[in-house]
Amino acid sequence: MGGMTSSMAAKFAFFPPNPPSYKLITDNLTQLLLITPFPHRENVEILKLPTRRGTEIVGMYVRHPMATSTLLYSHGNAADLGQMYELFIQLSIHLRVNLFGYDYSGYGQSSGKPSEQNTYADIEAAYKCLEESYGTKQEDVILYGQSVGSGPTLDLATHLPKLRAVILHSPILSGLRVMYPVKRTYWFDIYKNIDKITLVHCPILVIHGTADDVVDFSHGKQLWEMCKEKYEPLWLKGGNHCDLELFPEYTRHLKKFVSVVEKSPSQGHSSRRSTDHFEQSRKSTDVFEASRKSSDRREKPRHSTDRHEKLKIPSGNNVDKLEKIRMSFDQMERSRRSVDCFDKSRKNMDHQLDRGRKSVDQLERVRTG
Repeated sequence: MGGMTSSMAAKFAFFPPNPPSYKLITDNLTQLLLITPFPHRENVEILKLPTRRGTEIVGMYVRHPMATSTLLYSHGNAADLGQMYELFIQLSIHLRVNLFGYDYSGYGQSSGKPSEQNTYADIEAAYKCLEESYGTKQEDVILYGQSVGSGPTLDLATHLPKLRAVILHSPILSGLRVMYPVKRTYWFDIYKNIDKITLVHCPILVIHGTADDVVDFSHGKQLWEMCKEKYEPLWLKGGNHCDLELFPEYTRHLKKFVSVVEKSPSQGHSSRRSTDHFEQSRKSTDVFEASRKSSDRREKPRHSTDRHEKLKIPSGNNVDKLEKIRMSFDQMERSRRSVDCFDKSRKNMDHQLDRGRKSVDQLERVRTG
């Protein structure tokens, strides 16, 4: 069951750039890893990190001489370190922070295949590297999750009680809710941020564009409303899914937030939990959550301009009915424009939402029958 869920999630949630936007080379003189085509920088270190799931991911550490905080950045679903390289450099400079970015398993030059569970192991490996290799303290870490990166970001945040802060950039309520305005959490859904955000007890900044046609603005708004420790959100009027960094308010608001949380007392009072114990405390997303009631409030149906392909609806027994839902998810991210704003053919959104609601209704009949 777990493998099926992971496979289904990978099909609709991950679009690693193909081919990767960068290559890794070893400098003959220094034996340091470098990312091409970028020149070597004295304050940038490239690393390979093993994860607890057997993959090896690529990480990028940007050091700032005046930094007191470290930003751990989880990028969107169709980017890699080569595409994020310059942004990471600029964020480190303007925010005066150290920054650690990484590629998910199956992205860039990281080994393995992308999956929800792998991304959890990936961010844990990145955080463990900060602790063990750079001496970073939990209370000095700010987690930053963009789009699908909000999933591993919030998951890690629930296990770090002394975390300094969290930044959610165009976040999702959950994978399924990007496509359909469902009222509850289903077992096959992924990145159930709506059920995790209330478990985070540090300041949270939410950034979202009001014209986002990939992840509706309502996702960011509802997550912000559910935060235990809200910080003034940044709703960028007219902002879409891929262009928020271009707004002057983006950098200004981030600088203000970092300054505020750096002056605040350290978050939390319980002892730090080692990354070795993450898996023991996490409830697997593969567990069937039949009795669980989500804290989700029904959203108004989206009227976005997301691009969708026509869904293939099989017929047959109950297994086929369940397959309808899985196949509808397979189409979800093929329609989304990610950080690269992929262009795909536009279909009628209202028609697809109606098909999606019927699919969910059919699943309920399977589950209750």
